[in-house]
Amino acid sequence: MRIHEKKIKYACENADHIIAISEQTKKDIIQFFNTDEKKISVCYQSCDKKFEQKISEQEIKVVKQKLGLPEQYFLYVGSITERKNLLTICKAMLINKDELNIPLVVIGNGKKYKAEVKNFLQQNNLTNSVIFLSDNEIAKALPEYISGDCFPAIYQAATALIYPSLFEGFGIPILEALWSETPVITSNTSCLPEAGGEGSYYVDPLIPEQIAIGMKEIFNNKSLVDEMRKKGKMHAMKFSPERCAASVMKIYKTL
Repeated sequence: MRIHEKKIKYACENADHIIAISEQTKKDIIQFFNTDEKKISVCYQSCDKKFEQKISEQEIKVVKQKLGLPEQYFLYVGSITERKNLLTICKAMLINKDELNIPLVVIGNGKKYKAEVKNFLQQNNLTNSVIFLSDNEIAKALPEYISGDCFPAIYQAATALIYPSLFEGFGIPILEALWSETPVITSNTSCLPEAGGEGSYYVDPLIPEQIAIGMKEIFNNKSLVDEMRKKGKMHAMKFSPERCAASVMKIYKTL
């Protein structure tokens, strides 16, 4: 870890200019490496344009059948590490166990923390409530899953993406969900409000009760979901690949 810090510090001190992927990242660079803010510009990221495409109901049905996905589910996308906070989602599911029996589909993998999550699920009789696609032999052998080509269908079929990360540089899965017109439940900390915009549902990522309430609210409140989808798509349009490329090129031209 110290080696990485030294490398980043050296890069910050010697770079002609620094591109940060969010305002939060810019603040972190200034705070941790004492970098002059005039030396840093924010250029937001984009995501794969395939998430902009509306997937037909038939295609979604085929993808769900291939992967064995349930009719309704919440979605988690990201590495299964402590910072990504999957365990707190599972605690929220335990709170909702008697009121909202909808499984969670997980795209991503991990080791020690994943084992911790699975242990919690087993102890609380929730093992069948979380579907780890990284453990699905069909998914691991499916070309469109390996390439990610079926991910837009998985997003668009989801009730909501739940992304209560504790710390991020930006949060690409949020943007993928917004383009997919999938409601987002995410953290009110770090850079997540930048990525989520006005259309996302924000929670304290350390309080599972707040996530549990958000899950029930999105499942039961159609007018809220319609508003989230509309605002989310409008926010996502601010992060098009064209805008991203233009902002980076503008900086290069000043050097």
